[in-house]
Amino acid sequence: MLGILYAALGAFTFALNNVAMRRGVVTGSVLQGMALTVPIGGLSFLVMTIAFGELHQLVVFPMAALTWLACQGVVHFVIGRYCNYKSNQLMGVNLTAPVVQLQVPFAMMLAVVMLHEKFTVLQAIGSALMLGGSFITQGITQGNAGKGKRKASVRLTAATPIPTVPSQEELAAPAPKPIFRPRTFSGYIFALGAAMCYGGSPLMARQAFLDAPDISTAAGGCLAYTAATLFFLLILLKPGSWADIKSMKRENLPWFLSSAVLVAISQAFVYASLAVAPLMVVTPILQLSLVFRLFLSQLINRDHEVMNTAVLIGAFTAVLGSIMVSLDTEELTTLVDLPRSLAHFLDYRLAGH
Repeated sequence: MLGILYAALGAFTFALNNVAMRRGVVTGSVLQGMALTVPIGGLSFLVMTIAFGELHQLVVFPMAALTWLACQGVVHFVIGRYCNYKSNQLMGVNLTAPVVQLQVPFAMMLAVVMLHEKFTVLQAIGSALMLGGSFITQGITQGNAGKGKRKASVRLTAATPIPTVPSQEELAAPAPKPIFRPRTFSGYIFALGAAMCYGGSPLMARQAFLDAPDISTAAGGCLAYTAATLFFLLILLKPGSWADIKSMKRENLPWFLSSAVLVAISQAFVYASLAVAPLMVVTPILQLSLVFRLFLSQLINRDHEVMNTAVLIGAFTAVLGSIMVSLDTEELTTLVDLPRSLAHFLDYRLAGH
């Protein structure tokens, strides 16, 4: 139960982090955001490690656990985060989230293959729903975009009216806000990259804590962030990187800073949940961040997101799939009073030991 609570808190803080970062990259760059979130995240974990009196644990990690944490830090905090932030910039949080949800089937596949965790018919149905939610969102949204383009072409072929001199009231009226137009193809590619990185990184963290069961999660996160920060410094050797970071606008700084703190808190909850609960339970619950993101983005980024029926259908289909994946068949039978034959069918083990 404690692992479920930690995972739910991690989902909420991760959603708030994504919304804050989305607001920052509207006029800023992804590199600017990462230049703050990666090192500040490491600093936040260092503070937590010191506060919990676990600083001495940083030097007693077994080499196998240290290697897993270093790989997890680079994959999740650098590569995965860049892909996630870039896809948010290209097509917004609402369209990106259902695609990033595909990290769950990817994580389950790795958990079954490498950790030999159980994979049942119920979880397969849930995975299919999550995959369907992603395609519903993208398919309907792109279909609406195509209709919009066709309507625009029809308007362009119509007779052009004779221009008139604008009145004083029209001149004094505020200019309409620009309409956000998502770049779905490139955004989709980066979102899939984020899904693969986010799906694989919990497996690495889980394996690290299996190799070092007595080590604290705060110390583990500190080591993972240290490896990520060192790797990110290599990226800054690329010409023009420092100039990009120095050109950060003052209006974006609060959003990037809040995102940096929130993502560190989120990861702390994720590490805590992975330390006390199986990967197959933690990962789907973390996907509730999709629902949180929908409501938070409407509160904070209403003018910079796509919100329509397709987004809502896709999001809630994916969440339903997450719940089915996370529920044990016996718990589902108790809640819904399923017939014994159906319960046996849903609990049929497709893979794992």
